[in-house]
Amino acid sequence: MPIRSIVRILFSILIFILLSGAAVAPVFAAPLEGGFALAPRANASPEERDRAFINARLKVIEAAKTYLGTPYRYGGMTPAALDCSGFLLLSFRDALGVALPRSASSLFTWTVRVPLERAQPGDLLFFRTNSTGNITHVGLYLGDRVFIHSASAGPRTGVIYSSLDETYWSNTYAGAGRAFPESSPFRLENAVSSAVSAGSAVSGGRPENASRSDIPLRPIHPPAAGSGGEGRLLLGVGIAPIWNGFLKGGDLLRGVSMQLCLGAETYSFGPKMVFGIELRPEYDGALGIFRLPITLSWGPNDQIRIFAGPVFSFGEATLSTENGERHYSGGTSWLGAVGVTAAPFTFKSSSGDFSPYIELAWQSYFSNNNSSDFSSDFSAGFRFSTGVRWLIHVK
Repeated sequence: MPIRSIVRILFSILIFILLSGAAVAPVFAAPLEGGFALAPRANASPEERDRAFINARLKVIEAAKTYLGTPYRYGGMTPAALDCSGFLLLSFRDALGVALPRSASSLFTWTVRVPLERAQPGDLLFFRTNSTGNITHVGLYLGDRVFIHSASAGPRTGVIYSSLDETYWSNTYAGAGRAFPESSPFRLENAVSSAVSAGSAVSGGRPENASRSDIPLRPIHPPAAGSGGEGRLLLGVGIAPIWNGFLKGGDLLRGVSMQLCLGAETYSFGPKMVFGIELRPEYDGALGIFRLPITLSWGPNDQIRIFAGPVFSFGEATLSTENGERHYSGGTSWLGAVGVTAAPFTFKSSSGDFSPYIELAWQSYFSNNNSSDFSSDFSAGFRFSTGVRWLIHVK
């Protein structure tokens, strides 16, 4: 089968994947990154974004605390009576003016799964309280294994504080979900501790004989740096057509690239960082070569990363131009690929993250020709591709 036909088939598969991903994308976008008054500006720095989302988390918690003591009623969604999901819906609406899915099970699907040790104040906790195996209850996490919720049964009902140390909630706990982007544990710790101190100064602290409903906002205790409790393993696969950028004439598609990724998210150096290693097989139809880059990558998150690494190039790199063929050397090199990958938005699901991405890369090809042709020589080294990536959070 001609190479051009193979590229067209791969491109058709890519379009099918994009359309399929859009079809299954959730109606509500989580984590909440925009669309509410406290959301950070689109061009905000990482520190500004972090502060904005921490503030949003604390606003939701403070709004939730205003409903303490409200009676429980199935289907209730007013200050007079609340069920568990109605309580969260009002808390988020009051604090941020955003709408959440209505039921505990739909909230479970909407949020991003996180292990309990990574749950932060403002995240949601889910429970299976009957024999159906379905998610039937949800609460708002405050840190230190404490959550606030609207309980329907037990010695005390309505909006109360409870703890995962209590046998019933420990036995029915089903998982945690993130409604906001993950915040810096250290900055969030300071913000929550400040809120606790401010609350204590007003109320005089919590008396020893206070009831569970009197528990204030609790500080979190992130694992110490380097303890191993902060890491998360990432696995991904991506496919992207390579576009004809500066070459005159020729097809719109220049080739196709893939990537197999193994990454790790860590706080070992303080702020969150993502390190990875990728295998990136590529076919470049314009140059008539197959390339195998092996790159190391780094970024502040899994949405934007820079990468660099050695490349093995197979075939004679030749471009067909209006002035004849131009030959290039140097494809196989210890620093044969340098570039940046950006995934501007992500569709979350329980099985992984689906992300369209853009990639710009420089390839180490050097002209062997006597004449000058800047456009062709630049195109030999420059690669522009757009594709889709599926990323799984293993841990």
